[in-house]
Amino acid sequence: MAAEIVNPRSDSDNGIESADNATGEPFDPAFALHRGGKMAIQATVPVRDRDDLSLAYTPGVAKVCTAIAEQPELVHDYTWKSQVVAVVTDGTAVLGLGDIGPEASLPVMEGKAILFKQFGGVDAVPIALATTDTDEIVDTIVRLAPSFGGVNLEDISAPRCFDIERKLQERLDIPVFHDDQHGTAVVTLAALRNAAKLTGRGLGELRAVISGAGAAGVAIAKFLLEAGLGDVAVADRKGIVSRDREDLTPVKRELAELTNKAGVSGTLESALAGADVFIGVSGGTVPEAAVASMAPGAFVFAMANPNPEVHPDVAHRYAAVVATGRSDYPNQINNVLAFPGIFAGALQVRASRITEGMKIAAANALADVVGDQLAADYVIPSPFDERVAPAVTAAVAAAARAEGVARR
Repeated sequence: MAAEIVNPRSDSDNGIESADNATGEPFDPAFALHRGGKMAIQATVPVRDRDDLSLAYTPGVAKVCTAIAEQPELVHDYTWKSQVVAVVTDGTAVLGLGDIGPEASLPVMEGKAILFKQFGGVDAVPIALATTDTDEIVDTIVRLAPSFGGVNLEDISAPRCFDIERKLQERLDIPVFHDDQHGTAVVTLAALRNAAKLTGRGLGELRAVISGAGAAGVAIAKFLLEAGLGDVAVADRKGIVSRDREDLTPVKRELAELTNKAGVSGTLESALAGADVFIGVSGGTVPEAAVASMAPGAFVFAMANPNPEVHPDVAHRYAAVVATGRSDYPNQINNVLAFPGIFAGALQVRASRITEGMKIAAANALADVVGDQLAADYVIPSPFDERVAPAVTAAVAAAARAEGVARR
């Protein structure tokens, strides 16, 4: 409503010619929806008269400020701190668009914020930073942190995203979560658990190959191993990340030490021979012959958008379960299944951080939502399934308490 008032939409339904259409270009609903932004701040208390004003602002507010100054923990009870997340980016890895800068990233950050609210009941504020320097980003977020209950890092390019998250976790006592890494990993694990269950296998029996050694690929590999996956090999543009390569970054060198127990080397295509799982988070195209070489009953999770690494029609010829990142195919691996509930659960118990145990609990809760409806075209629930957010929230809160990071 507020955005409508400040910057009215000027499309055909209000009788005013849109500035967007002044050149004769066809009407585009995406621009119409984004005009004026997708979100606004809304008060939760009324300010109808002098009495309301004196309570919401001066002099009443001074009592609350003084109480918080004397007992800092009261900030969680008497402000929105424990209900709000900062969604922070530097605009260097935005969706499939790459390094488009902070201003151009704002529509995505606004979108992320409204997903937090819609799917998790969590308020979120988009913050786009005009710097790509790791230490400047960290210092800026640390200075902003008193206003927020958590920090969701978004669309920051690798390998800086790993350092930024690590340094923030060391310096802050609130949850810091890079969704491109961990949200993707949580939803992937949930879908993989159910795919394995459907075909009568355990995670420990599976060998996976991941296409992409960026933020998502690295996080998925580590997380799946933590959850008990048998083996995983990760491929970048130059082939399989393995110990015998001399061109690896520190992040990939660490990855090589953790992964690839089978000792495969060479190309992604050669690694797929006999593999049980393909996970794509890189784009590009995997040849059909390579998919055909996978083990019987394989799983293909081709998650690049808008073009999956393996087209679903091709994948279905060889795979028992097929998933993509797209909403127009079954089994969408969508981060919105994870991050709203993860933060809602963490904020609910005022967790100091988000642990591996909390993420695994989130993945298990997601998988369990499917329940008896489990089928090849339904290994992961829809984001619009109303059971998802409560299940993830409750599981994460319980895990935080069990792991000793909850403060209430």
